[in-house]
Amino acid sequence: MNLSERLNEDMKQAMKSKDKFKLSTIRLVRSTIKNLEIDLKRPLDDNEVLDILSREIKQRKDALQEFDKAGRTELAENAKAEIDIISQYLPAQLSEEEIKVIVQQTIQETGASSKAEMGKVMSALMPKVKGKADGKLVNQAVQQFLQ
Repeated sequence: MNLSERLNEDMKQAMKSKDKFKLSTIRLVRSTIKNLEIDLKRPLDDNEVLDILSREIKQRKDALQEFDKAGRTELAENAKAEIDIISQYLPAQLSEEEIKVIVQQTIQETGASSKAEMGKVMSALMPKVKGKADGKLVNQAVQQFLQ
């Protein structure tokens, strides 16, 4: 079962169990997927759906920070709950240690030795950790090793 099918099945389950919050969150994600499918005039593959899910989580994390700054606890709790729901569809996240190992391997593979070559490292690294790690953590790890 691919991610789109899994989202559809979970949406049906949320309808049956009358879980309105989960249902609305899944519907928002599905509408983003559907809009991109309409724009591209083809169904999306799992990698493209993963990109969308990652982007949705990033948007909610950014909003969560703003809600926390503004003291809007109710909105922050909603954003956290949405992140939890969407995270269920992403692959298991890599730990910081695993990220560091992958970063070191990629730096050795690319032969990078300075921050000027960070773009080369990131372009080789991101496909390896796609959907499995937060881009900020990966970026920080690369900067740490290229100092």
